[in-house]
Amino acid sequence: MNKTITLAAATGIVLALAFSLGAIPMGADVQAQTEPTPYPSREKTLSVTGTATTKVKPDLLVVQFGVEVQEKTAKEALDSNTQKMNTVVAAIKAAGISESQISTSQLTIYPVYESYQEKESGIYRQRLVGYSVSNIIRVETTNLNLASAIIDSAVQAGANRVDSVYFTLSPQKQTQVSDDLLAQAIENAKTKAEKALAPLNYEIIGVKHVNLSEFGIYPPPTPMYYGAVMDKAEVSLSTPIFSADQSVTSTASIVFIIGSK
Repeated sequence: MNKTITLAAATGIVLALAFSLGAIPMGADVQAQTEPTPYPSREKTLSVTGTATTKVKPDLLVVQFGVEVQEKTAKEALDSNTQKMNTVVAAIKAAGISESQISTSQLTIYPVYESYQEKESGIYRQRLVGYSVSNIIRVETTNLNLASAIIDSAVQAGANRVDSVYFTLSPQKQTQVSDDLLAQAIENAKTKAEKALAPLNYEIIGVKHVNLSEFGIYPPPTPMYYGAVMDKAEVSLSTPIFSADQSVTSTASIVFIIGSK
């Protein structure tokens, strides 16, 4: 009887010790439990976007025009188009445009089909009737007064497409104007932030992030279409072209660090 009690007591002690050891975390577990829980950042911020806009006179004229012809074969269409385009280019050069101001905008060659109905079956089918070639060139010049002369001389020389005419800013002027506006946009953002914080008894104590952007608002290109055959009275008149001021805007999105006064 005594031996049985002693054995039972010893077994209970071993089990109690095992449970006790299992409850004690070891190694990395101990470290993980003793590390303090990180607190979220207590940094207070305010996001504000400032803008600055101005209107400036354009310094670049862009005109896109060309010749579109249709002939029975692709070679005939291309040869005819080339001959007419050479005449057009010579005419605008005589009007004051240099070779460096001319570039090809688009050259396309595509088949032309017409639909017809078979008498017997009544089914509509298509047959090849020729090929169309369109050659559009782009002229860029800082001489804004040449707008009418370019269009008139090109049309008189054989151009039958004027896709767009518009005034814009050159890359150099666009960059210059935008850079000048950045400081104003940043100052505008700062002023907005200060006005918003004043009633809250807070103030700007730092800057966390700055994002700058710029864009322009330009009038859309003006398309002008001319027929292949024009009345002489029409081409003898000067085409009226007017420029418009361009709006340029710079924005500054700033994240300010704020604190109580």
